[in-house]
Amino acid sequence: MANLCYKPVLVVFFLFLSSLSVISTDQSSSQNSTDKPFQNHGETNSTKSSSSSSSSSLSKIISSTQSSSSKNTTSFKSKPVQNLGKNNSTSPSSSSSKNYLSFTLSLNKRSHASSATTKSSSTTLLPSLAASSSTGKQKVIKKNPFPYKSSFKYTMALVVSLPIGTPPQTQEMVLDTGSQLSWIKCNKKFPPPPKPKPKPNPSAAFDPSLSSSFSLLPCNHPLCKPRIPDFSLPTDCDQNLHCHYSYFYADGTLAEGNLVREKISLSSSQSTPPLILGCTRETRDSQGILGMNLGRLSFASQTKVTKFSYCVPPHHVPAKGPPSTGMFYLGDNPNSRGFQYVSLLTFGHAQSQRMPNLDAAAYTVGMVDVKIGGRKLNIPSSVFRPSPNGAGQTIIDSGSEYSYLVDEAYDTIKDEVLRLVGPGKWKKGYVYEGTLDLCFTDDVMKIGRSIGDMVFVFDKGVEIVVSSDRVLSDVGNGIGCLGIGRSAMLGIPSNIVGNFHQQNLWVEFDVVNRRVGFGKADCRTSV
Repeated sequence: MANLCYKPVLVVFFLFLSSLSVISTDQSSSQNSTDKPFQNHGETNSTKSSSSSSSSSLSKIISSTQSSSSKNTTSFKSKPVQNLGKNNSTSPSSSSSKNYLSFTLSLNKRSHASSATTKSSSTTLLPSLAASSSTGKQKVIKKNPFPYKSSFKYTMALVVSLPIGTPPQTQEMVLDTGSQLSWIKCNKKFPPPPKPKPKPNPSAAFDPSLSSSFSLLPCNHPLCKPRIPDFSLPTDCDQNLHCHYSYFYADGTLAEGNLVREKISLSSSQSTPPLILGCTRETRDSQGILGMNLGRLSFASQTKVTKFSYCVPPHHVPAKGPPSTGMFYLGDNPNSRGFQYVSLLTFGHAQSQRMPNLDAAAYTVGMVDVKIGGRKLNIPSSVFRPSPNGAGQTIIDSGSEYSYLVDEAYDTIKDEVLRLVGPGKWKKGYVYEGTLDLCFTDDVMKIGRSIGDMVFVFDKGVEIVVSSDRVLSDVGNGIGCLGIGRSAMLGIPSNIVGNFHQQNLWVEFDVVNRRVGFGKADCRTSV
């Protein structure tokens, strides 16, 4: 009997304690609900409790998975990227956004598959440049570090010098708004040793073995697929199971090597996250390429630069002095108040798929005519715009020295120049560098004055004025050639405005607002 009476008392006592606990829990839940009114709507307390514990467990599982996957270079085999469309500027559909995100993550940190010093990381491609803290010497920059300003050398190209790797090795790269993949010239050595060696000679090719932040992309990386549209030739696997690429340019230049990840330093305290670059071992060029077009692998796209600009100084013939110096900005340009802007032409994914000759990643603008000596040539504007198959687009290209036009526009200009100069001074049959065939054998400045100013006219009345003293290019030996060639001689069906016709101009590429701006300047003194 005593035992029978004691049990009900215990039951009552525990029920009392339980009610106190429920009251306490409800008050706590009410307080949390007041603090965070938009979280966990419609959930019971028991649901919140279980979801909280499962969320904690899930975060531990995710953390564990990330840690293990970063050490295992084959982990991405089960996560192939889907919907890699041809149009690089087209956003992925909502149905494929998860796959696209997994690809973005995979772009940023993949260690060399056979390296004994593989490092774990969950680094993602940041929305703006940020400093790496992997060495402990650089702080993470949470705010956007732009603007960045640097000078460049101008010969036949815009040559910037950028510190690349850890510790940095200064490399010369051609600023090229007409191409996508950035690449550096590498020597034959491979991945880094456990401890970096002393800083190498700045003029030498990049030495991967000296950089602790260097890593090679393995063959199972999503970019190493035969149908990736970002390369002129399919990527493939080399004998060391690294991703190999080949890149052809319109001038016949070939660059090939391995796809890698490496950081670029903008200052002693700021550097990019690891970017996809080409480590080129086979090329005839002495400099690399800083690809700045709208393609997803360009430097501009990977770092999410909102705008960039440069000022091209007057060209010096090499024999007459050292290279000229221009100015390059990433981010806002303090000189942009007086710029005139022309909008980029845009093309949907489905549309560009039907236009095989279209470069959808190029900075394509609407040109409407050309004026010479104040006279409009009345070239049909359709000549400067993409045809149904994509031929005829007009591109602003810093990586091309001269400008090139399709036949109808070129023939009209050639006829007008010969009318103004006279056929007697034309060096008929002479072709400079295989592309310029309108050359003269008299005083270059005198012939330029007889031609007068040349003007490229764009939408909204925006103009690029080429003064008479820059209409002809002095190619040496008393020969001056019109700085315009026939694009068919390059084997491309486009109109290209090259850097020769961008002298003494600020040229701004406003990526966010999809427009290109021009502003007159004396680029020898612009800051």
